[in-house]
Amino acid sequence: MSEQFKLAARYIIDQPHDVALLSMRDQARIAGVQPSTMTRLAKHLGLAGYDEFRALYADALRGGESGFAGKASAQAIAQRRKGDHGLAREILRAQAAEIAQLADSTQLDAIVSTARRIAASRLTFCIGLRSSHSIAWHFSYILSMIGDKSVLLDAVGGTGSDALSRAAEQDVLLAVSVAPYTRVTLEIAEYARRHRIPVVAVTDSEVSPLARIADDVVIVQTKSPSFFHTMTPAFAVAEVLGALIAGRSSDVARENLLQFDAHLSDINAHAQSGPSSRNIRLPLQGNENSDSRRE
Repeated sequence: MSEQFKLAARYIIDQPHDVALLSMRDQARIAGVQPSTMTRLAKHLGLAGYDEFRALYADALRGGESGFAGKASAQAIAQRRKGDHGLAREILRAQAAEIAQLADSTQLDAIVSTARRIAASRLTFCIGLRSSHSIAWHFSYILSMIGDKSVLLDAVGGTGSDALSRAAEQDVLLAVSVAPYTRVTLEIAEYARRHRIPVVAVTDSEVSPLARIADDVVIVQTKSPSFFHTMTPAFAVAEVLGALIAGRSSDVARENLLQFDAHLSDINAHAQSGPSSRNIRLPLQGNENSDSRRE
């Protein structure tokens, strides 16, 4: 950053309440920079302008500081006004719109680029914690079906990240985290970056800590009428990535999937939709049938 940007950024970091409450000109005067510097800084960080920057801080001031509890209060008010059906409908429609947006945006290019990088890698190490854990696990599971290229950094005793000790430049780290960002995930991504291991990220903002680290970034929306941020778009990205990666090595994927199917059949993993010859028991009807069965 330029010296002027640094002055403005330091003011924003030190005085977050002022960002939400004061005009841009007042903030620039206090920070010791020109008002245009505040606008250029916001655009440098990937936002449309300083109004969007102020809106983020205003939202945090109104309810974000109380975390999930504050959002739960807002949801309860909306739920009483709209009813259970109304709120459920609003949540589902919001999730559907956010997934549809992925297909019509530059994020589609990011998804394809990420899939190609992972497909070309030797191993893919996956990390996601708290609400993001299910995304990393789901993606790793999909990769495990089509090969043995996936390593989930998840183990008891805090030893999950130990597997990165064998990672190299021909591997990839897939990191998933959304606000509020999990510290351990960021530290693992920073470790990979320092050791020249390519990082691909699924996160919620172009200015998120993961986005600044990653070589490829897929941005997913997490806003929801619920007290809890939605992870549905991130699930969709994980499944699209898995499909694209499988398609880029279709012959190998098919062979691995045949083995996977055979294994599931051997361990009788799934309940059958129809009668199974293994479990079918014909009812005995009368002594005659019973005697003939014994014979």
